[in-house]
Amino acid sequence: MAERTADAAPDASARSGSLSACLFAAARTGPQRTALRDSGDRAAWCGRPPITWTYAAAAEIVGRLARGIGAWRLPAGSRVGLWFSGGAESALAHLAVEAAGHLPCPMPALWDAGQLSAGIASAGLVAVLTEGRRGARRPAEDLAQAAMGHFGLRYLAAFGPGVPDGVISLDAMALERGVVAPVASRGLVTFAAGDPGRPVYRSAAALAAAIDAHLDALPVTADERILTLLPAHDLRGLVTGLGAALSAGASLETVIPFDEAGFRAGLMRPVPTRLVVPSLIEAALAALPLPWTVRALNVVHRAPASTILDATVGSAGPRRLDSLVFDEDAVLTRSGDLAATLADPDRTPLPRALLDLAFLDLGDDQDDAPAYRGLAYRGLACATAVLPRSGVPDPDALAWRDSGYRPVLSGGAVTGIEAA
Repeated sequence: MAERTADAAPDASARSGSLSACLFAAARTGPQRTALRDSGDRAAWCGRPPITWTYAAAAEIVGRLARGIGAWRLPAGSRVGLWFSGGAESALAHLAVEAAGHLPCPMPALWDAGQLSAGIASAGLVAVLTEGRRGARRPAEDLAQAAMGHFGLRYLAAFGPGVPDGVISLDAMALERGVVAPVASRGLVTFAAGDPGRPVYRSAAALAAAIDAHLDALPVTADERILTLLPAHDLRGLVTGLGAALSAGASLETVIPFDEAGFRAGLMRPVPTRLVVPSLIEAALAALPLPWTVRALNVVHRAPASTILDATVGSAGPRRLDSLVFDEDAVLTRSGDLAATLADPDRTPLPRALLDLAFLDLGDDQDDAPAYRGLAYRGLACATAVLPRSGVPDPDALAWRDSGYRPVLSGGAVTGIEAA
């Protein structure tokens, strides 16, 4: 690949390396702004009413939960699983684990008992937070059953109802007096391709850089809300949802699980909105007239992607953002020119201090076929590493890494991205 000098990375102290610190900071400057809201029929899904928390209330609950988790006296940086379907309680649990000085390890809600057990083992979890009900499933009961085979799993906790014996009630913990301020984040762990055997570590600075690189395309303002259909169990959901909202002091509203009536009602709420949707529902969304309050539509693709539109900034409707997610490594977000970026990264104004993109150099014999060159990236925003059994790795943010993908050309234009 063509070697070039990367811009100097921004001072990490200038960006928040902690989502919980963002929450507490926004609680001081705008305590009555809405931080977290659930849409849809949550009562039918989990036996609990939808939650709407202001920044002040959310910070207090997170501080109480963090204090309770601190009472477990786990070593700092312990790996704590988060097994939620999504929504405000999932966000509160993530922030509380981080604020308590531990590594949040979000796990996909769709995992079965075998995958759950494998994820606990591969990530070396010593505690797991979950929920009592999830549709027809009973995650807290499933977790209690799985814990019998893991002697290192010391604490289980869940939001109710349906919390079985031996599982700590997070509802009761949230009512206890005493709030602790967040400590510095130690990063997080997610699972590549949702595979319980492939835990991936990302530092707090790398997560902050991924969020900054995403917001570089179109910053979120504090008066906006992010209305998302993506769960926050992976980099895709965290960067475009919770991370983007907290970094700006904005509101995050989730429609998880998807409920059409709840989605339509939430969409019509008279709030300036950034709508975040997976590319799978883009065709269905095109048939739905979006209200004037939708300022931006963020369509999120996961590599490989068969269709990537060459959207134009001046088209009718809300401003469009396209995010291409390379598993748990990187989120590439562009406003109207994602296809052009994949075709020629050198000519695109990427935030190179955070995320740089280039073609792999495959030799002189490939000079006449640039479409077949694989993409590589480097920068703090994509600095991840396989999680070891103990401790945390220190990935090299300046090293180029093969993404494993290459752009697909049709008629001289990039229309998708495929495995290299």
